[in-house]
Amino acid sequence: MSNTPIKQGFLLKSGLIFKESKLKDQFQIPRIVIAGTGSGVGKTTVVVSLIHALRKRGMRVASFKCGPDYLDPTYHARASGRTCHNIDGWMMGREAVLSTFAEGCKDADIALIEGVMGLFDGLSPTADTGSTAEIAKWLSAPVLLVVDAKGMARTIAALVKGFQDFDPDLRLAGVVSNFVGSESHLSLLRMALSNPPIIGGFPKSPEQAFPERHLGLHSARNFSRGGQLGGRTEGVKDPRIEYWGSVCEEWFDIDQVLDIARSGLPVKREADEQICLGPERCRIGVALDEAFHFYYEDNLKRLRTLGAELIYFSPLHDSELPHVDGLYIGGGYPEIHAQALAANQSMKLAVKKFGENGRPIYAECGGLMYLTDEIVMVDKTAHSMVGLIPGTTQMGEKLKALGYVEVTTESDSILG
Repeated sequence: MSNTPIKQGFLLKSGLIFKESKLKDQFQIPRIVIAGTGSGVGKTTVVVSLIHALRKRGMRVASFKCGPDYLDPTYHARASGRTCHNIDGWMMGREAVLSTFAEGCKDADIALIEGVMGLFDGLSPTADTGSTAEIAKWLSAPVLLVVDAKGMARTIAALVKGFQDFDPDLRLAGVVSNFVGSESHLSLLRMALSNPPIIGGFPKSPEQAFPERHLGLHSARNFSRGGQLGGRTEGVKDPRIEYWGSVCEEWFDIDQVLDIARSGLPVKREADEQICLGPERCRIGVALDEAFHFYYEDNLKRLRTLGAELIYFSPLHDSELPHVDGLYIGGGYPEIHAQALAANQSMKLAVKKFGENGRPIYAECGGLMYLTDEIVMVDKTAHSMVGLIPGTTQMGEKLKALGYVEVTTESDSILG
């Protein structure tokens, strides 16, 4: 397996646990992709508001997020009362995307898929690999395009025409005008653009915006003492979601949204091959609290299916590790909680001894930062961490890079 390219991202893609599924049949569910002209145009706000409005009509809403995003799905889950699944064409491949979509749609009346960045943005500037457009075509789903319409009138027609004509294999079925000045502004935009129709819009309400920080939106999760999974907040009321949901009911043509969602062709269903190797084979400690909570639900489900019992613990609040065979420390915000993590000496010592005794630890992103000697903040303040990995994590003043990574293994390992 040496010199074989592997992709950094979903655990689903590691050769250890991923099995290709086979095409089985087709199924039909109303579905719609909410895409954007770019990042920051309000895709998440549109999705959660539609979820809220559709649930008030008694509908069960399944939601999905394109791309490697841990934060937006927490808002989906809070609005829908269901787990939001990530789907990524580059990391997962077509069959795994279709399988995850079919699984996530079980018992749902409609599916909403939030795009990533702009509609055509992905791995390459010349292909749709890893883009929202790729997912929309795989799912045979109509697209709603979210446009920042601030300071715009007739120009919206020219902008949308470019998106319509760019890829004839994609069906752009409607537009959402965000950041409009008033209802009369929205009426002007509707006169300027009739095909595809503007199905709704949102007024500028900065005081109701979801809070952001350096990695995107704040997580919508709450965490109970000890980092138990029960601290997640699927279906818990949120005043901002309530606000945008009520605006959506007033400013959107929900019936038209439903007509668009029902217009998609049947989508292929993938056989979700159950890999069950008998009773529980091991116990894996999963770090889950305010500092560590970036996990993909499909990864956790796959581990359970393979026979792992997942035991949640908190590096922030617990003084000792649970009795487990291995540790999984995901990403999150250890830099924000660095002082508290540093102060929990007993937990740091327990994790270090666990690793020094040859027990397996899988840590990524923030989890990897936690295993280093220290985290040095922007103001040069240093906070000691576990010390299993020699080296220092240095926080920068701005984001260094964002994108997919492909590597080639130089020798056989757990990753390739």
